Amino acid sequence: MPIDESRPFVPVRIAVLTVSDTRGPADDRSGDALVERLESAGHILAARYIERDDKAAIVARLHAWIDDPQVDVILTTGGTGVTGRDVTPEALHQVQDKEIPGFGELFRWLSFQTIGTSTIQSRATACVARGTYIFALPGSTGAVKDAWDGILASQLDSRFRPCNFVELMPRLTER
Repeated sequence: MPIDESRPFVPVRIAVLTVSDTRGPADDRSGDALVERLESAGHILAARYIERDDKAAIVARLHAWIDDPQVDVILTTGGTGVTGRDVTPEALHQVQDKEIPGFGELFRWLSFQTIGTSTIQSRATACVARGTYIFALPGSTGAVKDAWDGILASQLDSRFRPCNFVELMPRLTER
């Protein structure tokens, strides 16, 4: 799908949340990959944080960023698996106004090309919450690269045709 160079690029303010009980700033490779990609694309890193696999803490962080006018998009990495500590999708369900089911479906289709049927273990998902997009990605570096390169790079580019998430931002809270 084409980028329409005649349209202006609109940088998006993106917060990155790594959900992990074991990672810290020195070894957050998936968070680093997201930051590198979003900044290389011309977007703005609005905030970054590492939160433990604790649903209440994740929900509180999401609410704070959703209410922050300097955050347009939240990208989470980690906590989307099926183990007992994986609670990121449940946290999104607590804050969302509208689910974006096609995101998870498309992510798993793209991921299948790389890791085969192991993609079935991912509960990657997306939603809109009070005018903010939230995309929950798995915690592996490969998964965040697949999601950014295969979906988010184009959908968060205001020049992408025939349509993109950025052009819908002014209308997300309309009634």
